Amino acid sequence: FQHIEISSDQGLINQTWLVGKPFSGVLQWVNPIFHPSVNADIYSITQYAQANGLAIPSLLPTRSGQSYLEEEDGSWRILEFIPGQTFNSISSLNLAKEAGNLVGEFHSAFWDYRHDWVSPRRDIHNTPSRMQDLIDALDKADGHHLEVEARALGQQILAHWENWDGTIDLPKRMTHGDLKISNLRFDEQGKGLCLLDLDTLGESDFSVEMGDAWRSWCNPAGESNPDAVRFDLDIFEYSAKAWLKKLPLLETVEKESLVAGIERICLELAARFCADALNNSYFKENREQYPIPGTHNFRRAHTQFKLFQEVHRQRSKAEKLILSSL
Repeated sequence: FQHIEISSDQGLINQTWLVGKPFSGVLQWVNPIFHPSVNADIYSITQYAQANGLAIPSLLPTRSGQSYLEEEDGSWRILEFIPGQTFNSISSLNLAKEAGNLVGEFHSAFWDYRHDWVSPRRDIHNTPSRMQDLIDALDKADGHHLEVEARALGQQILAHWENWDGTIDLPKRMTHGDLKISNLRFDEQGKGLCLLDLDTLGESDFSVEMGDAWRSWCNPAGESNPDAVRFDLDIFEYSAKAWLKKLPLLETVEKESLVAGIERICLELAARFCADALNNSYFKENREQYPIPGTHNFRRAHTQFKLFQEVHRQRSKAEKLILSSL
């Protein structure tokens, strides 16, 4: 490739460049938290998706025919570039509807799919373990420059998790695993095209999958702005109704778990950011805006906790919207 541009959304984990002129590929350095064999799983799943009429970016082979290039500190790959646009927030109710419709099509296409995983499974949404990670980080926080703030916020997160009344034991489905709005691709008219960033594909429950989606979609202020946090019920309603229409076989217990799942994911992510504000070992921070290590992650933790409070405040309204869609 003679032309390379840095992607406008570098993400928190991997690094991405657009290559070719015009763009024809997406070059990615894949963080070693993902075993290189994840590409074998991606290849199999994309083959299934394409055979069933679902748009999804293909892995492009190296000169030797492999789907990736492994190095000591990660791996490299090139994915097919799919023309269109991505967004960092949902700015219209039509986009909310298209997002729900696109994700619903993905879940529907994989409803009966079973996959023998090659790469090690990452138990990211084991919320009790994430809370224990936070406890461990707070236990070692003595002398940290964020010790006082992190302890105060961490104790609130842990207390609300202890009182959370949702359901964890739910049916396992094929899920994307990271449905932030920037992982959805749309055409120039705003119609959904495909899902991006497939490293997190796995089996989970829909309260986790959609909880993570809605905590991203329904807070247009993003992950680093605690002063502007809100949970937009209109975005939730339009996206939820579109998603539910694609999944008529969804069980009642799954539908009833959806809103509590948003609370769970907000608390879980708040715990992860708070722990990493102290450990500074996982999430990439914006050093230009937040030059002191840990301060960006702490701001993210504060944002997710405030979002939890907003969801909790509107939980009954959101649950009524789900019930009215059935």
